[in-house]
Amino acid sequence: MPVRVYFQDTDAGGVVYHSNYVNFMERARTEWLRTFGYSNGGLLKEFGVAFVVRSLKMDYLKPALLDDLVTVTALVKDIGRSRVTLTQSVLRGEEVLAEGEVHLVCVNMQTFKPVSVPEVLRKQWV
Repeated sequence: MPVRVYFQDTDAGGVVYHSNYVNFMERARTEWLRTFGYSNGGLLKEFGVAFVVRSLKMDYLKPALLDDLVTVTALVKDIGRSRVTLTQSVLRGEEVLAEGEVHLVCVNMQTFKPVSVPEVLRKQWV
């Protein structure tokens, strides 16, 4: 997913503030989910579930700068009964700026207890 770096994403030096990489990755996961025919709202409406972040590991390698056009990726690394692990990258062209590993858990939105990943998504992700 392409993301343009805006002034609001940067610190006073025009460098992307570290927490904004997490925001970029969240947007990319949302758009990635849409490529499989579902939105976050659609998962809630159809299955009563949502994916929540359990943990996140980030490596910041090089800075993204004001007005850069970066690409944010999301790929399934592993899938369990209720857990999905994604690897994500932020790139400027071929240059890797940041890499992350995100552990998501599928939860029932009424109880916030882990539940199985909907089979329709599991089949597409394996």
